[in-house]
Amino acid sequence: MASRFQAATLVASPSYPNSIAWSDENLIAVASGHVVTILNAALPLGPRGLITVHKSEPYPIGVVKEEDLLSGPLLSTCLSRDPLPCVRSISWSPIGMAPNSGCLLAVCTLEGHVKLYRPPFCDFCAEWIETFDITDRLYDYHGSISFTKQGIPSLVISDEPEGNHGHSDDPPYSVSGNEQKRRRVNPSGATSTAGSEASWNQLSYHRRGKDISAGPSASLGTEGQGLHEVLNATPDELMEKSSHQAASASKSKRKSANKTPENCNLPLISIDQYASRNAMLASIVVSWSPMLKLSSKICLIPEDNSSNWFSLLAVGTKSGKISFWRIHAPHSYSIEQSQVPTSATLVGLLQAHNSWITTISWAFLTSDSSNPIVLLATGSSDGSVRIWLGHGKDFTKSSEVNDVPFFLSQEIVSVNSVPVSVVSLTAPAQSPQNILLAMGKGSGAFEVWRGDIDSRKFEKAASYDAHDQVITGLAWAFDGHCLYSCSQDNFVRSWILCGSSLSEVPIPPSGPGLRSFNDLPDMFISCLGVALSPGNIAVAMVRSFDVDKLNQMYEAR
Repeated sequence: MASRFQAATLVASPSYPNSIAWSDENLIAVASGHVVTILNAALPLGPRGLITVHKSEPYPIGVVKEEDLLSGPLLSTCLSRDPLPCVRSISWSPIGMAPNSGCLLAVCTLEGHVKLYRPPFCDFCAEWIETFDITDRLYDYHGSISFTKQGIPSLVISDEPEGNHGHSDDPPYSVSGNEQKRRRVNPSGATSTAGSEASWNQLSYHRRGKDISAGPSASLGTEGQGLHEVLNATPDELMEKSSHQAASASKSKRKSANKTPENCNLPLISIDQYASRNAMLASIVVSWSPMLKLSSKICLIPEDNSSNWFSLLAVGTKSGKISFWRIHAPHSYSIEQSQVPTSATLVGLLQAHNSWITTISWAFLTSDSSNPIVLLATGSSDGSVRIWLGHGKDFTKSSEVNDVPFFLSQEIVSVNSVPVSVVSLTAPAQSPQNILLAMGKGSGAFEVWRGDIDSRKFEKAASYDAHDQVITGLAWAFDGHCLYSCSQDNFVRSWILCGSSLSEVPIPPSGPGLRSFNDLPDMFISCLGVALSPGNIAVAMVRSFDVDKLNQMYEAR
């Protein structure tokens, strides 16, 4: 008798929570190191798709003084910069968003870059194709307003969506991926985005061969020392450089105070401004909404070759803001026209939290085409969880970025302020107004909350110290009756929700050689994600391994 359990090996070890995702077209994406592996769930040992993440240059957001590089917020930035690329978050779109009627995959890297990928149309090609760069468009928008924070709605609980806080003359930002690449930099080095102000022209940069004369990786201060030199330096080199700067502080201040490099067009900014701008662009988590459809009476005319079906992509950053991107499904599908571009429209920026956005989860309340309603749950590193309510008609009526189509419905604040690592939100089909929220924490505990959207009453249904380490995955199954949890302690557990209590259900043995599901070789050190298949007929999880415990001759490499 064949085992019900199958195992597939990876080329690298996963590093972050929610490292696995199962699409509606039965594909499994696993983020491990600098590679995203796409598996066919029906044949996990067969052919695979790959997305390889490459190192990206930092965006030119301003110039700081050389003596400020190792002080204040920039010190942590310099010391924490990872020289190797790595995937931090992945999320599948609803089916039908790709040109071949499949799913798009959103990938967020450790550097904070977010890109969209589609499957290849060639049977002999394994590498997935990049279709849109979300971070490039976000950078263009912030640059056009000089990275100001004007027009961001406040966190006030209200009965109606937030009002108009910006200028009605500002057009929404929408451009296809191919056109965006052409508009990125013109021959003179300035971005040719419509509506840019004079201050935005100062944020242009130039590339002459290998010489980059502006931006975080450009020359900083009067001596032309690049930030990239500091980011790639060893701790001993940093200490030596710091002592040298202290000895010549008075001399450098006289030379470099209020003065920028002659070949740099970027404005001189403070270290706090640099840290703030960097946090605005540093994405951490991505998540797709369910597929939405609006009636033709209230839906704007979509872009060419697109329909009135669309999905929202939420991108959370270190600044606590979430950017919402509207992506329309193609009007028709084909595998022959591979050059069909993917377009995205920035429909809103929401200051959801005052700290890092660590997790995002969507839920569908009603599918009424006249005005569909969706829920959004956001978790932060400060231990708070907020639930937002949005009406579908506001996703297309919004004529500017600051008119955010979400308003705060409920806030859940942890007493001990333990960071929230993962949330999972579901609305049971039998009673969609009564939602279920599972929130996992860095302490290894998770909580289950019940909420009534109409009355805005939320109560804690259960709380368990289920794991010894941080919760890395939560997934609802069977219309909210079952919950799967996994942790960095390498355990995966299954729970049944009965009224206001959770009961653990033992997972059956995993096959020959393993007495129980958690009886694994000691080379596996943590479980970093759990995902459910469409229809909840199968469950997948991903585990990381300890390189030091592998065979150095064969497995470790």
